[in-house]
Formats: sequence, structure tokens, C-alpha cells
Amino acid sequence: MSKARMTYFEKDDVLHLAISDDPEAGSVEVSPNVTAEINSKGELIGIEILRASSFVRDSVLDSVQAKMLDLAKAKTA
Repeated sequence: MSKARMTYFEKDDVLHLAISDDPEAGSVEVSPNVTAEINSKGELIGIEILRASSFVRDSVLDSVQAKMLDLAKAKTA
């Protein structure tokens, strides 16, 4: 297995994370706009995220909001 690589295709707003150089034999949609790429053995070799800028922004905001809620609950406890 080689080092993980991340490539962002700005024109198409696609983020590709590769964790193996194995050829892709198939893919599985994990959630809307997120696809797991697998090799012939069924092992994960990469992840493709469509509409990546929105996905990353929304993921970060969700995480921060959850942390803020946890902090607010801790202060009132």
C-alpha cells in the first residue's frame, strides 16, 4: 500500500482521497455525494466526494455546533 493522496479538482468541486494504488473494481455510495471505491478484494482504496466544498463546510459547521452545544450543556450543569 502506498501513501495516502488527496486531490481536489476545483473545476468540478470533487475531492478524491486515494489510500491505495490498486485498480478500482467497483464503488459503493456511502451517502449522497460520497462514494467509496473498492478493489477486486472488496477493500477500500479511495473515497470520492462530490460537491466537496459544501460537504467540508457543512461537516465542519456541524462539528463546531455540536461542540458548542456540549459546552453550553456543561456550563449549565
